Amino acid sequence: MGGSEQARRPLLVADQEDAPYHRSSNGGVDGNSSATGFLVFSTIVAATCSFTSGYCIGYSSPAEYGVLADLRLSMAEYSVFGSMLAVGGMVGALMSGKTADYFGHRTTMWIINIFFILGWLAIAFAKVSWLLDLGRLLQGIGIALTSYVGNIFIAEITPKNLRGGLMTFNPWMTGSGVAIVYLIGSVVKWRGLALIGSIPCLLQMLCLFFVPESPRWLVKNGREKEFEGVLQRLRGKKADISPEAAEIKEYAEFIQLLSENKILDLFQKKYARPIIVAVGLMTLTQFSGLPGYTFYMTNIFVLAGISSEAGYVTLAIVKILSTTMAIFLIDKFGRRTLLMVSAAGTCLGSLLTGFSFSLQDDHYWISSLALMGVSVYFASFNLGISGIPWIIMSEIFPVNVKGSAGSLCNLIYWFSSWVVSYTFNFLLEWSSTGTFIIFAGVSAFGFLFTVMLVPETKGRSLEEIQASVTNVLH
Repeated sequence: MGGSEQARRPLLVADQEDAPYHRSSNGGVDGNSSATGFLVFSTIVAATCSFTSGYCIGYSSPAEYGVLADLRLSMAEYSVFGSMLAVGGMVGALMSGKTADYFGHRTTMWIINIFFILGWLAIAFAKVSWLLDLGRLLQGIGIALTSYVGNIFIAEITPKNLRGGLMTFNPWMTGSGVAIVYLIGSVVKWRGLALIGSIPCLLQMLCLFFVPESPRWLVKNGREKEFEGVLQRLRGKKADISPEAAEIKEYAEFIQLLSENKILDLFQKKYARPIIVAVGLMTLTQFSGLPGYTFYMTNIFVLAGISSEAGYVTLAIVKILSTTMAIFLIDKFGRRTLLMVSAAGTCLGSLLTGFSFSLQDDHYWISSLALMGVSVYFASFNLGISGIPWIIMSEIFPVNVKGSAGSLCNLIYWFSSWVVSYTFNFLLEWSSTGTFIIFAGVSAFGFLFTVMLVPETKGRSLEEIQASVTNVLH
């Protein structure tokens, strides 16, 4: 590094890779910040996109038999409808990082809601299968944008001591969305269920007028006066933001010297670990069976002899309780620990579900064990795998490659989702027991992957995490 460049280099880390920050002793970067009303409001509004995402994801389960009967679709055609969400996700993944980088996080959330509303209207008024598929495609684009922007936005507006807890609002809202669509879908027909899904979108679009842009996006785009004003509002009128503001600006200035923002720039040695971690966690999320469980739950209930109404109410309660627990546990035990517990639990849940289908002559044990297995799976999944991979992805990539990294991870996530969602019904026909044994095997691998490679990011600033994981400052 040359003399002039060396002079501009921010002194953010010590010579050791994992050295912590010690910028002040009176509540600077190391100090704990309290959750202001404005911060909580902004977090909840941003997380509303995740509620709609969960509603979209869960919609195809309670709507399955109504759509099949009314539009006279075959199971193969319905599998296409279910998997179109993942196809839209791949399209949205390609544009997620660049859209957020160019338009900003808040504007991107408005765009997301437009995709959602158009998708719900297309489904609600569909008379032919292609319009149904188009609506699902548009929703997939919206969910992919949400997966990236929602997590990045909350990560960038929260102080490090609150980041884990506040970021779990996203998976909590996603789980709540799935739970609510399960509950409403047990009494409302599929067209009405689609129209109800547009209501949160309209509410969020109104609330976004009162939400700020991400401070880190503002400073990256040279809007420093606005950046300081937003950061002050988020931290409170009496908070001393100068140490945190200085750290953010110094790190942004240094990162801009690297001038990297292309997909190919990610494939450098210094980004090897964050890429492996992020991609590994994204594939774990899908290949552990989530799309199969979520998109086609009605089919699982029918095969296991479980009442759909009782099954959906049970899962709704399990989802809400488990996602609520995650909010309180993530900053107590950390991301890595919850991921390991979550992977072990999803492995157990899939084993129980698969074993239930091998009890071919005892219908009571099949239904009881299957419902237990599915409940254990969702409780464990929502405890960690549901949201923590997105939290870690938003934490480990520097701002100069965050857009490209987000697009790549999003694309892999949705491609994996498409593979599972499209093949799930065919796998069930091949072997219901074997299908869930495969999911259990993936979860077991995810446990080992977390133990060996995933870093703990609890209680560290974004700049510190990114510097230590990527070595960009060495």
